[in-house]
Formats: sequence, C-alpha cells, structure tokens
Amino acid sequence: MNLWLALPLIIPLLAAILCVLTRRSVRAQRAIGLTGALALFLVGGGLLLEVWRNGTLAAQMDNWPAPFGVTFVADLFSASMVLLTGTIALAVASYSLFSLDPERERFGYHALFHFLLVGACGAFLTGDLFNLYVWFEVMLVSSFVLMALGGGRAQMAGAIKYVTLNLVSSALFLAALGLLYGTMGTLNMADLAAKLLALDDGLPVGMITALAVLFLAAFGIKAAIFPLFFWLPASYHTPPVEVSALFAGLLTKIGAYSLVRIFSLIFVHDTDFTHNLLLILAGLTMLTGVLGAVAQYDMRRLLSFHIISQIGYLLMGLGLLTQLSLAGVVVFIVHVSLAKTALFLVSGIISRTRGTYDLRRLGGLYRTQPALAALFLLPALSLAGLPPLSGFFGKLTLIEAGLAARSPVIVALALGVSLLTLFSMMKIWTEAFWKPDPSGVEAPRLPSRAGWMIPTAFLSGLTLVIGLGAGPVMTVALRAGAQLAHPGSYILAVLGTYP
Repeated sequence: MNLWLALPLIIPLLAAILCVLTRRSVRAQRAIGLTGALALFLVGGGLLLEVWRNGTLAAQMDNWPAPFGVTFVADLFSASMVLLTGTIALAVASYSLFSLDPERERFGYHALFHFLLVGACGAFLTGDLFNLYVWFEVMLVSSFVLMALGGGRAQMAGAIKYVTLNLVSSALFLAALGLLYGTMGTLNMADLAAKLLALDDGLPVGMITALAVLFLAAFGIKAAIFPLFFWLPASYHTPPVEVSALFAGLLTKIGAYSLVRIFSLIFVHDTDFTHNLLLILAGLTMLTGVLGAVAQYDMRRLLSFHIISQIGYLLMGLGLLTQLSLAGVVVFIVHVSLAKTALFLVSGIISRTRGTYDLRRLGGLYRTQPALAALFLLPALSLAGLPPLSGFFGKLTLIEAGLAARSPVIVALALGVSLLTLFSMMKIWTEAFWKPDPSGVEAPRLPSRAGWMIPTAFLSGLTLVIGLGAGPVMTVALRAGAQLAHPGSYILAVLGTYP
C-alpha cells in the first residue's frame, strides 16, 4: 500500500493507542496528542504535494484487486481534506493543553481525539461505500463519548440528541448500502461510477434515483442540511469548547464531503432531478441557518446555526455541478472549516475570561483585549465573505459559477445570506467587544494566556493567508474541481481501466 495513503490512518491510530497505554500520565498523553496532531499535519501536506505531482493515488490493503479489495484513494479534494484535518487537529490539540481540565484528560480525551481523527481520515481516503460507513461509525462512537465526557446535565442532553439522530442516519445509510449492493453488485465507488455510465444497458434508473435520495437523507443528517439540522444547535454548544471547535471544523464537513463525493462521482445519471433538489435544499439550508443565527444571543449557539448556513453554500456548488462550482466547493469547505474553528476557540477565550457565552452580559473587550478583537474579526469577516479574506474567494467562485449556470435565484439567496451573516457577526462585535461592559468592570487582559491565543491566531491568520494567496489556492482548487467534474482519473486510478 502507498505509504502516503497509509500514514494518515496509522499516525492518529498509533497516537490513540499510546494515549490509552499512558492513561495514568496526563503529561505523557499531552505530549503524544500534540506530537500526533503535528505529524498528521505534516503528512497531510506531504500527501497533497504527492497527489499534485503524480495525480490520483489508489491502493489496495490486500492482494485482492479492485473492486473486490479494500480500496483507498486520494485525489486533490480528499488530500486537501486530510491536510485540513491535520491543521484543525494541531490547533485544537495545542489549545487543549492550556484550557481543558485534567479530569477530562484523565478520562481519555486525548485518545478519543485521535480515534476521531482516524475516522475522519479514513472517511476522506476510502474508496468503498461500506468502509465509509465503518469510518462514520468510528467517528460516531468517538464523538459521542467526547460530547458526553464530563457528565454534565446539559452535555448529556446534547449528547443524547446528537447520537440519536446520528444513529438514524447510520440506519438509513446501512439500508441504502444494502439496496445499492443488491441492485449493482458492488460498493466500490469507482466501480459504481463505471457501471452507472452504462445505465442504458438495462439498469433500473428509477431505483438508482430513489437510492440517491436515500443517501441524500443519510448524509444530509450528518451534514445538517435542511430540514435535518435541528440536532446540531441543540448539541454543539454543550460540550467543552475544544470539543465544539473540533466538531464545528470537521464533523459536518465530513458529511458534506460524502455528499460531494457520491453526487459528483456516482449519482450523476439524473441531474435534472437530484441536483436541482440539491439546489433547493441549498437555498433553504442557507436561509434557515442564518435566520436562526440572527435570533441567538448565546455565542456558541449563534455559531452553531452558522455551521448549518454555510453548509448551504457547499450544497449550492454541488447542485450546480460544474468544474468552477466544484472548485468553489473545495475553497469554501477549507475556508469555512478554518474560520468556524477559530471562532469557536475565540468564544472559549471569551468565556474563560468573562465566565459566560451570553452576549448580553458581555462588553468592552475591544478596549481591554485588542488582540482578541483582531482574532475575532479576521474569521468573522471571512465568514461574511469580505475581501481580501478566504471567504470572499470561496463565495465569489460560487457566485460566478451560479451566474454562468444561469441560476439567479440561488445566487440572490447566497448574496442575501452573506449580508445576514455579516449582520450576525457585527452583532457579536457590538455586544461583546464594542458596547460598554454592562457589569461596569473592565475585562482583564490576557498576558499569561498565550497558549490560548497562539493556536487561535494560527487559524485566524490562515483565513488571511489563503485570501492573500488566492492565486495558488485557486490553481489547486480548479484542478480539484476538474477531477470532481470529470472523474475519469479517479476511476482509472482505482480500476486500471476506464469504461
């Protein structure tokens, strides 16, 4: 097996096992956790460079040839997602060293953190739908325990809602897998794509379309799309902020990644129905998410609703299904993952400084903590799509793709939601940073909190770096979009032939 495909799985798995073996030493777990995250970040960069140089990589874990063996594949999209996973893991692992309570660390936080990363990297690299289900279950178990770790009443309530809806999603996913295998005789994604190119040879088009909708429902729950999103704002604000930040940056994006993968590679036989449905759901997801955010005064709940809203932009690019729109999806998913994680980390610093996430009880942070204000503004304005930040180029690409595809309604919705996003970010700015402190007591400065600020600055700074380096970033994204729109290289890398 290609080492670049194996290392993103081996590194977090090894780190998780070592954390379990050193469970009696919090210091050892911290060192292992941070080292594992750094190694995953470096390997993610190496994998992306390898795919850029040599094209799509594919390998079998055994001697069985595709489509019979266990296949792993990395194109530019999946390699970018592995690098993104390592980036977020490194920032959150660093932040956790200075913010997480020792009790949660003793009860397995670092091991669970890395088991979650194993599931995430497996989901991005797998070339088989059944193995995608397995990796989702690895993530579900890890994320449920992370959400419930500590046993607080609010945490348990959020964890129960989270796991219940995700178990429904898993059941739908498993049912869809069984029906698809019974219909097509394979679950290898490249093999499915090749066989579905031959739909005129007697395959049941109606059945395939029905299965596409079933997969849409299963992954739609995990990605929190309309109307299946209600579990997310009820649960993501309940665990410690380190866990919330990790979930915000990764978990829903894995559901979105899965939608992009199957609806650009496999279910492209009836785009007039499936992808128009995706466009309708995109608009509703954007709109309901941002309206929910505007109504919130708890900072983490507000940010949780924005996770939903931003997923709508990803569905928009997928629904348009052009090379340009899929390139926009690649840029946007990287941007929103970094920005959203950074904003959750900022909310954690505010809470630890002032003891609350309630915007109505905050104020005056701009005057007493200007560095924190800057760390908030960069990802917040990027989320709203202002230049020269990363969100501007992601949204601009999607808007251009929408105009080129003559879809003015979704373009108008995307622009309107951007304005409402800006409004809600300014609401946080006004309430937490600009208005006078309602308590009449100035917030303390943070001279001894560099451990919180540095990883947050790392992510916030990346939103600016990506914007200023938009030329090289868009070059990679356009090639990734071409691979998604024309998946011949993916099929050829896995099967060795192209139908």
